[in-house]
Amino acid sequence: MNKKLTDVYEEFHRYIYHLCLKLTRNTTEAEDLMQEVWVKVVRNEKQVTQVEHVKAWLTTITMNTFRDRYRKKVRRSKYMLSQPETLDVPILDLVPNNEISTEEQVEKVAVTKIVQEKMQQLDGIYQRTLWYFYVDQYSLAEISNLMKVSIGTVKSRLFRAKARLKEILLADSSLSEVVLA
Repeated sequence: MNKKLTDVYEEFHRYIYHLCLKLTRNTTEAEDLMQEVWVKVVRNEKQVTQVEHVKAWLTTITMNTFRDRYRKKVRRSKYMLSQPETLDVPILDLVPNNEISTEEQVEKVAVTKIVQEKMQQLDGIYQRTLWYFYVDQYSLAEISNLMKVSIGTVKSRLFRAKARLKEILLADSSLSEVVLA
């Protein structure tokens, strides 16, 4: 380790340890987290000399490392019951739940089917524009090249197609409860 890194460690190691302890509420986990943080700092030792606010930089590294570790734990545990009790509730808000429930999946399939059926009522040019953009996920420039029109025209067609599709969906009385105005 170079002199600058040693000085940073001497100055901030107690602060980082107490931050880790506050986050984990467990001495063993705090020590593990602190070790991970310092490994990251050593790996990025060239940045230490460029950082103006070292304490803020170290705090950010610590918080991000803690979040990463916590996300790993959550991914590993499938059930909320097996998650650690020592964590604050606000931390749970930081971890997105990427799993789609069965109900959501069924609803998604049903909505997709309805939208595809209603898209059949659109003019062909609008159908293709929507399809290229949302299904094939082409960029505006790619759609412009495919359809041999300007990007502005593609944007206009997308706008009109979405507006018309919304009108068609709202006009269907069986869907009026589901479609947002």
